[in-house]
Amino acid sequence: MTYPVPNFLPGRRYILSGVLAALALPARAAGEMDRFKKAKTPKPLPDLAFQDADDKTLRFADFRDRALLINFWATWCAPCVKEMPSLDRLQAMFPQDKFLVLPLSIDGPTKPKVAPFYKDQKLAHLGIYFDKGRKAMQELDVSLLPTSILVDPMGREIGRLEGDADWDMPEGVALMKAAIASQS
Repeated sequence: MTYPVPNFLPGRRYILSGVLAALALPARAAGEMDRFKKAKTPKPLPDLAFQDADDKTLRFADFRDRALLINFWATWCAPCVKEMPSLDRLQAMFPQDKFLVLPLSIDGPTKPKVAPFYKDQKLAHLGIYFDKGRKAMQELDVSLLPTSILVDPMGREIGRLEGDADWDMPEGVALMKAAIASQS
């Protein structure tokens, strides 16, 4: 289940389609990862800005040389809330210098709820980041929550999954390992 993002490009819904890119990713993912849509061709991720918990501006380029799983979510989105613990467990499986889950909250007026949410959910391995004004979300054509975008260490989008998933299951872990290993 996914939630449409309110007040975001009314009447438009983006669906990324494509087939396996020429990467070291599995030809067909199993389980929930079968909803992962691989990009036809890896495309460079725009160097967009976002904020950390201290309102420091960061950019996607600051995380180059490691695979990223960018996850757009909000505290008011039930499927987002459901998948956050699995993202936390996934991050715990990998060193952050090789792989980083980058949860970009679109909470605006509810931004003060994010840190207490992390504490209540015991999310110890994820950083807190915000997509202020939903600019990154808009630039990346994301219209449903949650949406996760997998980026290789060269900063190229290699695929995405709309909706929640159990990311720490074997097929999700295998997908992240393949993304980390893809260097071409």
